[in-house]
Amino acid sequence: MSENKELYLNFDEYIRQGEPAQREKAGYWQAAIGLQAVDGLKVSGYLQETARRNIEGEITIDEARELVKQYYVTKTAHDANDEDKEEADRVSSNIVKVLSSPTFDFTTGGYQSVHRRVFEGVMKHAGELRTYDITKKEWVLEGDTVLYLNWEDLRRAIDYDLEQERAYSYKGKSQDEMIGHLTRFVSGLWQIHAFGEGNTRTTAVFTIQYLRSLGFDVNNDPFARHSWYFRNALVRANYRNVAKGIERSPIYLERFFRNLLLGDQWDLRNRYLHIHPTEEWSVQPNLATRTSNGHTPEQVPEQVGGLLHTNNSLIIGLIKVIGDKELSIAELMKTLGLKHRPNFLEYHLKPSIKEGFVRMLYPSSPRHPRQKYLLTVKGLALYNELTK
Repeated sequence: MSENKELYLNFDEYIRQGEPAQREKAGYWQAAIGLQAVDGLKVSGYLQETARRNIEGEITIDEARELVKQYYVTKTAHDANDEDKEEADRVSSNIVKVLSSPTFDFTTGGYQSVHRRVFEGVMKHAGELRTYDITKKEWVLEGDTVLYLNWEDLRRAIDYDLEQERAYSYKGKSQDEMIGHLTRFVSGLWQIHAFGEGNTRTTAVFTIQYLRSLGFDVNNDPFARHSWYFRNALVRANYRNVAKGIERSPIYLERFFRNLLLGDQWDLRNRYLHIHPTEEWSVQPNLATRTSNGHTPEQVPEQVGGLLHTNNSLIIGLIKVIGDKELSIAELMKTLGLKHRPNFLEYHLKPSIKEGFVRMLYPSSPRHPRQKYLLTVKGLALYNELTK
């Protein structure tokens, strides 16, 4: 068993049985370490122990990052792969620092900032857009490359993609439509390949932050265990070769996001993504295709599933009341027929906000005199399913 897999097991214990703060930190470390696999990197045992100390609350994330830095500065005995481990260790701790921050800047500068912060102390040109054109030979493409954007148009392309996404409305969209749109946005942003190195890790961290800003409680496990699949799915979503009869295939990336956000169970192994898979790997299975009584999904009624669902009837009731409107607390209580404000806040509104279904119109000013409440993208997704 690899070092990384052993650490996943430790993380799973924290995620299942730890305190809330421990679960959150373990999820960040799990994703950060798993993302190193996109460049074939593995973390050291020292990083694992440092991560444990941070999860346990013995040290802060800033102290953890400094310990990792000093470990390699003072290390006297060097192994052949020390350089790779140092990159994996320092980038992992940097990613945890980024994911631990509640702030998010959905701009080109913000995207560059993610790259700079993730690769601080590792890459000389961290945060700088590349000034040359690139190609990369891909195993899933049998040595061919995705056509990445020419370097002169990088900033303009990022500006355009982010502006288009900012203007997009998720109101009235089904879960499938949302997943399809998110797939197109993320794959398009990655295809720009704004940096000389580290594009997939940067895109992954930026995506996690963006999904959280939309109200999704992101399950970091797919990024942790299937980061190499994530990268190859991005490749297939952007590769087209008409001469060979190959069209872009976003379906693999859609399945990654379905596992991430809807709780689907697609088998995320790389051999399904090869442009010429063997017969054994030609059909990617959904591991939930058979229920305990042997039924396939086509025989089972469709459910409102995964992370977009809640069993809390009070949250569901509030979601139905808000719909596509913006309502004040007084308006919400009146519509629900409630008169006791503390109970409404404690049992209806606060849980809805905490679970990412409802947000404030003025989040930076909770006591704003014209404060109102509306559904997040996650809340709209459930509302759309509930009102079909």
